[in-house]
Amino acid sequence: MKRRHFITLVGGMAVAWPLVSYAQLPGRMARIGFLGSASATGSAKSVEALRTGLRELGYVEGRNIVIEFRWAEGKYDRLSGLAAELIRLNVDVIVTHGTPGTRTAKKATSTIPIVMAISGDAIATGLVTSLARPEANVTGSTFFITQLNAKRLELVKEVCPQVARVAALSNPNNPVSKPIIPAMQAAAMPLKLEFDVAEAQGPSEFDSAFASMAKRRVDAVVITEDGEFAASFGEIATHRAAYFVDKILKGAKPADLPIEQPTRFELVINLKTAKTLGLEIAPAMLARADETIE
Repeated sequence: MKRRHFITLVGGMAVAWPLVSYAQLPGRMARIGFLGSASATGSAKSVEALRTGLRELGYVEGRNIVIEFRWAEGKYDRLSGLAAELIRLNVDVIVTHGTPGTRTAKKATSTIPIVMAISGDAIATGLVTSLARPEANVTGSTFFITQLNAKRLELVKEVCPQVARVAALSNPNNPVSKPIIPAMQAAAMPLKLEFDVAEAQGPSEFDSAFASMAKRRVDAVVITEDGEFAASFGEIATHRAAYFVDKILKGAKPADLPIEQPTRFELVINLKTAKTLGLEIAPAMLARADETIE
């Protein structure tokens, strides 16, 4: 999964399943519920990716599917009520984007299939106990969140050997942060890095978070994954969610659909950004990069 950042580290149940394929029911309008932790505006690209994927599989809004959107606007305490609304609408499948939404949907229903467009480490966050054989009504795509953030600390030290104090920008309300922070703390110790955490629930709190980091003289920042931090980072995964929706609407059980993970990672270095920041990238690092942006 390509992630175009400057290494993303600087300043920046018992179930009664429908066994009949919806495709076998002429005139049947399938109803899809989308439970979004972020905002409609911030997630516009991800939503369009989902719609594109569905269209490619023969699902067109107004013709054979209806998509009911519910947005928490970054206020995770609203997710429970929004999930309840989708359940009352008797949706055939719930698509979620992010760990908070998936966890809430799973808690709210054990009968409606849930597709994770993307989530943090689904096992580390307790969403499932197995990727190959998901339990109950959850399937979709997950990500190596803990390992990636720990790896970014190593890249920080390699790119900027003089760095002594690093902070992670983290959303305290996102359950995916629970395994991320300890993993980063453990990774910081052998690197002889002082590790700090700056909390922000969304963009509206960025100014205060960075002001706080400036007072603490933080040398570099790792931006952890969060729907409110980068609402469109899961475009590819959201497009892939259409595959799971299609399988479920045709009668498949989520428990029989293995949860997918990325199998290839690319290191992309933005040399223009590096120059702006006054960083000189070592030849060895450039040689390792899959792509450099001039």
